[in-house]
Amino acid sequence: MITADLALTRLIEGNRRFASGAMNHPHQDTERRSAVEKGQQPFAAVICCSDSRVPAEILFDLGIGDLFVIRLAGNIVTDEVIASVEYAAAHLHVPLVVVLGHTGCGAIKAALADTGKPEGHIPSLVSVIKPSIAASVSRDADSVARVHAMSMADKLRKSMPLLKPLVDSRALVIASARYDLHTGIVEMAP
Repeated sequence: MITADLALTRLIEGNRRFASGAMNHPHQDTERRSAVEKGQQPFAAVICCSDSRVPAEILFDLGIGDLFVIRLAGNIVTDEVIASVEYAAAHLHVPLVVVLGHTGCGAIKAALADTGKPEGHIPSLVSVIKPSIAASVSRDADSVARVHAMSMADKLRKSMPLLKPLVDSRALVIASARYDLHTGIVEMAP
């Protein structure tokens, strides 16, 4: 069993390797694939954007079975995402969940540029992001991405009936972070 602090340290160390170009590429071979075939024991869950430039396992220099990853445009937290986090926390016993926003997020930009003219189902994403725009001191996309990740992490922390009691008992830590597309660095929120 790994602690949230150790899980966070592993993520930060892996991201440092990635950002510096000194990746280890762990757990990316046939032996690992065979080892996790009958079950998974990820040490953390990451909710990140579906943006193709934000692959969590690569950004944290990890491999098969290391992370429970939930990807949805704008790293928004829906009931389905909450259910996935509940599964990771209650059944897989991950001690850490990270909501990972990123610079240059198209969903954030769409919410900022919203004209009120519906385009398919995109308004459903925009409506979840709009409160983060209102809460952001600076209305630039990168600042909103940081506020939005914090807001989604807070939504998870308050989720009943499963997540809030786990957070309150310190069995689960839910954090937020922002990935910088230019530098490759993941910056944890305070």
